[in-house]
Amino acid sequence: MVEVAGINRDAVDRLREERIDWRFKGLPDGLQGKTVAEALATRPNLFSDGFVGPLVVLDNDAIEHNLSTMSRWCESKGVVLAPHGKTTMAPQLFQRQLDHGCWAITTANASQLRVYRAFGVSRILLANQLVDASALRWLARELDDDPDFEFSCWVDSVRGVELMTEALQGAKRPVDVTVELGAHGGRTGARDIPTAIAVAEAALASPALRLVGVSGYEGALAHDASEPALAKVDSYLAAVRELTAALKDKFEDHDRVIVTIGGSAYFDHVADALTQPWGDINVLPVLRSGAYVTHDDGFYRGISPLGEHARISGSPAFRSALRAWAQVTSKPEDNLALLTIGKRDASFDEGLPEPQLIRTADGTKPLSGCTVTAMNDQHSFLTIGEGADVQVGDWVGLGLSHPCTVFDKWQLLPAVGADGETVVDFIRTYF
Repeated sequence: MVEVAGINRDAVDRLREERIDWRFKGLPDGLQGKTVAEALATRPNLFSDGFVGPLVVLDNDAIEHNLSTMSRWCESKGVVLAPHGKTTMAPQLFQRQLDHGCWAITTANASQLRVYRAFGVSRILLANQLVDASALRWLARELDDDPDFEFSCWVDSVRGVELMTEALQGAKRPVDVTVELGAHGGRTGARDIPTAIAVAEAALASPALRLVGVSGYEGALAHDASEPALAKVDSYLAAVRELTAALKDKFEDHDRVIVTIGGSAYFDHVADALTQPWGDINVLPVLRSGAYVTHDDGFYRGISPLGEHARISGSPAFRSALRAWAQVTSKPEDNLALLTIGKRDASFDEGLPEPQLIRTADGTKPLSGCTVTAMNDQHSFLTIGEGADVQVGDWVGLGLSHPCTVFDKWQLLPAVGADGETVVDFIRTYF
């Protein structure tokens, strides 16, 4: 049985003691000065209790569905999940992920790592090579002060190993590292197996580091689910297996060799690769998918193994848990409306928002035939199709693409219940 990471639940609970004020955009004037707990006790309604747009909200039931779905699937495949917390930077969601059996939480940089530690996350992967001397000295103190804190990060160059070793002089505990294998056209990581082996040997020779596994990231190698894209991913996964086999006698913990790969687009192929027989290597297969928590109405909907074109059978599809609401502030032409939402409020890097609903004095109904064609910093351009009735003052509900660039724009996100209107939680983010 794999031990789930811990989190300081008291620290997470104290988030409900924070008072709502001018820092949190979109929230009603009537909630100003109340604690989050006091605000939730009023069961505020998005449309009748003074929320102002634009506003991004979460679907609480969809989040729970996605957490449960991913947990069950990982268990059935025999892999553990260390989701990338950079997607949300929300300790309340970290806790829910851990409650669903996550083995660790993954971070991208030292600032995010400090947030995790402020909330007592006990097992953390840092999915980069950490070479900042100040960050490494801070990390060494964290490890020295907390014997239950487990940490590992990537190494992908001999120079990186040298910098880490220099910064960690005098540390009581070595820092666990995994050798990252990259690929041409990818992101970080040693570009070939001989280079990766040389990095591993440098880590072995370092008194400050402990070689515990192999890491990688396949998501930068392809951007769709076509056969050539999937073949490229599979070729890379085979190389990760080859490197792991080549290093089998060099790992410093033979009882648990971490092999970790995985974004949110190809985790089915990753899991298949990680769960093939490893011979006499005791591999702990670790996925790092993070966007599954909210899924989306764009990039991941189209490419995820549990999206609208599912590659996994026997498991329900993920549900999008993100929606933005923006008001029509201008209609200067018959087929053009301007919405009060822009790049400072919603994602736009992997697809523009998708108009889905319209709310008028008569209530909320589906909206079809309309398209967001462009976004400025505070406006979106809505092209109105034939037959669509959109007027100044109406509210448009928008599906969003790529959750990783939504959460950073909001410090306190309302989460709504099954009716889509009643706020059942407020999710605090730290970016």
